[in-house]
Amino acid sequence: MLLDLARSRRILFVGGKGGVGKTSVSAALALAYARDGGRVLVVSTDPAHNLGHAWDRQLSDGLARVFTHEDGFVDAVEIDPQATIERHFATVAATMMRLLPDRLHASAQQHLDQAKSAPGSHESAVLERIAELVEISRDTHDLVIFDTAPSGHTLRLLSLPEKLTTWTETLLASRDRSERFAAAARSVVGTKDDEPSADAELRRTLIARRDRFELLRSLVTDSLATSFIVVSIAERLPVAESIDVVQQLTELGIDASSIVVNRRSPSDAGEVLADRRAREEEHLARLREAVGGIPITQIPLLAGDLAGADALSELAEHLVTAPEL
Repeated sequence: MLLDLARSRRILFVGGKGGVGKTSVSAALALAYARDGGRVLVVSTDPAHNLGHAWDRQLSDGLARVFTHEDGFVDAVEIDPQATIERHFATVAATMMRLLPDRLHASAQQHLDQAKSAPGSHESAVLERIAELVEISRDTHDLVIFDTAPSGHTLRLLSLPEKLTTWTETLLASRDRSERFAAAARSVVGTKDDEPSADAELRRTLIARRDRFELLRSLVTDSLATSFIVVSIAERLPVAESIDVVQQLTELGIDASSIVVNRRSPSDAGEVLADRRAREEEHLARLREAVGGIPITQIPLLAGDLAGADALSELAEHLVTAPEL
């Protein structure tokens, strides 16, 4: 049951093809767990945010309380990509300006301005914000739910911690070689062997960044701490993409522990919907065969817009009571 999954994990990623209801499922599961007494932080990493629409209120990059029930609550964040990038590069620039001589400041700033739009800068900055939110929520929230962007974007994002950790370790190894050479040179000419303060600060910065990504990587690949819920609908393309997502998550070492098939057509509401239901069964059979023993929860097509706590409550009831197949 999805509520058991929420109770037993520290982090849940909710992802899948665009337009299948990832945000509604994320928000409704957060609400269900808050009613169970959980302290939940739900975070949208999708540049095209819908989390605020789901809660029927304006959200931002800062935490906002969107639901309270006795001891439980839901805080929500929509990661602002541009604000994240600006904050990320402002931090990098401040560090660089302290480390570099004044004559190099202009060229360094020019380089940073160009880097803001370089491929991968968006994902890197968003990942920094994800790591930061996981870190700061450790003592204040029982569960962090990430409402993610469509599959390709999310899978690239989840592969980044390992790549960035490796890249940072390479930089540190390069610094170590350089420092050993400089120390040897200083011993030959008899100068003081203290580590220059600029090098020490750069090393501390790199180590802190490496440790943050390493912690995130270890959390994301720990199946006891983190799981991925794949959301789909029973149509050909979303099912094909869901199968692909499960395979790629497995290759990344990430636990895909549940699949939610959203908006199932009723079988007793006319011939058109009955025919549609029959086709959905064919796609579901393909999904079941491809994903092995991963539990599948089916949610019926619900009337009305899923916006606001009352509407999300209806979806939450289905999420926690629907039998898993």
